[in-house]
Amino acid sequence: MEENIKLLHTDGDLLKNPSLYRRLVGRLIYLTITRPKITYSVHILSQFMQEPRKPHLDAVYHLLRYLKAAPGQGLYFPSEGNLLLTGFSDADWARCSITRRSVTGYCIFLGGALISWRTKKQTTVSRSSAKSEYRAMASITCDVSLLGLAALHIAANPVYHERTKHIEINCHVVREWIQSGAIVTAHVPSACQLADMFTKPLGQPTFRSLLGKFRVLDIHAPA
Repeated sequence: MEENIKLLHTDGDLLKNPSLYRRLVGRLIYLTITRPKITYSVHILSQFMQEPRKPHLDAVYHLLRYLKAAPGQGLYFPSEGNLLLTGFSDADWARCSITRRSVTGYCIFLGGALISWRTKKQTTVSRSSAKSEYRAMASITCDVSLLGLAALHIAANPVYHERTKHIEINCHVVREWIQSGAIVTAHVPSACQLADMFTKPLGQPTFRSLLGKFRVLDIHAPA
């Protein structure tokens, strides 16, 4: 969407019949398989399945109108290109206003083609933005390794404290692949961070700019 959805759990009145909302969001979840641009919005909408409210249903209708206006829009996969895997990952620290959990977002390209993307709320609260971003790096590292490298075999050090073990595992995953030379990391300026599409609401100019970098084309657009 040209501006991703912003909703709260307490917005508006509860729906008397939530089944319509649940059916529509369920179908939108399947649609994210081919429409990366709605991934973050559907991630937000899916959090209200238990007690959807009127503004949540209005947001679903808004998203459906956006999709209906561009039926020919989709990903472009070039017939030629290299086999280099390139990924962008980011985390929006404490994005969830209820749980204060961060949101992980990443996307992976094979050559110039977008082949994998994800938006996911992190399972634990991060006490700093650095920790949330390291968790995001661990997520994309695992995905890249499963796509282009051997299967992962990760063993946690038993001396790690139970409450911090997940942090150490993330560090271990990322460090292992970097030291092997199979993965190379680089800083990405905010203006060039494609993963922002999957971590936070975006204004229209930024959204359209990122959409172009994903090589999303509309086959019905005038030549």
